Amino acid sequence: MTQSALESVLTPEVKAMIGVKGEMVECWGTVDEEYLRRFIQAIMDPDPLYWDEEYARKSRYGERITPPIMVSYMPSRLPPGEEDPITRAFRENPMSDGIGGVRQRGGLPPIPTKLVRILNAGNDIEVYKFPSIGDRIRYQSSYKDIQGHIGRDGTPFLTVITETRFWNQKGELLCITRAASIRR
Repeated sequence: MTQSALESVLTPEVKAMIGVKGEMVECWGTVDEEYLRRFIQAIMDPDPLYWDEEYARKSRYGERITPPIMVSYMPSRLPPGEEDPITRAFRENPMSDGIGGVRQRGGLPPIPTKLVRILNAGNDIEVYKFPSIGDRIRYQSSYKDIQGHIGRDGTPFLTVITETRFWNQKGELLCITRAASIRR
């Protein structure tokens, strides 16, 4: 495939999305006991730092902590009565894949491309501080990088790196997540 095929997907409009940020959003609710209980059951992590007050007090943290990745799921918590964005996407487009077209609060603008198939290409997390019970979480996402590639079958595709930073109510950076996706 030629350079022109690559340029057909990595257009100046697509490149201009690198560095674009979504709005700063405060998650609904707080890091609370019930959410923590349900989360540690879901991930099946029996670490007593998450549930045993006495054990945690004697640890280097001095208090119970939560799994650092828990905050990355908090943006999907919705206040009572708010419509689920995945349900809305399926209502608007019954052929929705449950990823594309799903806009959440503070979401990034769509990348101007005709490549609509989205594949998760991996995630990582950089942890700075463990969230505490009672923390209010804010986050902001940005397009960290977008690259064009030519696949083995000769068709062009994009890799998109979305970075999300999470802070507590004190402005302390808790973690940075990076999600890679492939657009075909």
